[in-house]
Amino acid sequence: MIDPHRAPGPTGVPGRPGPRPRCAHIVDVPSWSVVVPAKRLAVAKTRLRPLTGVTGADHEALVLALLADTVAAAVGCPRVGSVVVVTDEPAAAELVRRLGARSVPDEPGSGLNPALEHGARAAGGTAVAALSSDLPALRPGELAAALDAAAAAPRCFVTDAQGTGTTLLTAVGTTLRPRFGRNSARAHAGDGARAVTGDWPGLVRDVDTPADLRAAVALGVGPRTSELLRSSSTLAVSLGAAR
Repeated sequence: MIDPHRAPGPTGVPGRPGPRPRCAHIVDVPSWSVVVPAKRLAVAKTRLRPLTGVTGADHEALVLALLADTVAAAVGCPRVGSVVVVTDEPAAAELVRRLGARSVPDEPGSGLNPALEHGARAAGGTAVAALSSDLPALRPGELAAALDAAAAAPRCFVTDAQGTGTTLLTAVGTTLRPRFGRNSARAHAGDGARAVTGDWPGLVRDVDTPADLRAAVALGVGPRTSELLRSSSTLAVSLGAAR
């Protein structure tokens, strides 16, 4: 029974509490800008050479397929408003533009982290995420879930499957401050970013080695990587022999 002499709660109804206050650090993010770095094909994914051969088109095709499936997942994510790919590789720039992303040249030309900072400035907006370019099993829904979780703090990151690297770094209302490189998960945590975890196996499965690629294939890779693996006898034989 409501006591008519009891002071009304915030809702205006006596004795009934109002809505619970929202945590101050949770931010409503209407749209994210995603920045993806892409190296020149000649120097990209060198640890995959045992699969593709020291030279030849298969290696370049694989690098571009990994990039294409990653960018397509980001473009298709409902939380993402724009995707910017930082690259000096003409083939990569043309590819991502066809997928609906924007490309900008790597004007700093001084490594991965300066390239990401440059991309973040080019992307604009108050919510920016740096995403690895080698996530062929990534689903748009996984990225959406991770970005939702990343609203919990000004800077957040997702650790890779090995537990040492980073596949996603986010910044809301602050600078990105990327610390990619060896043991980047530890570096990002040491710089104040918060680790977020969830059910997003495709997001943590980056591809640096033949074993990584087999693990991504087991999850289910995107259409471009899948088609390449079906059509390339070199990759089919190499993956089979590497099991």
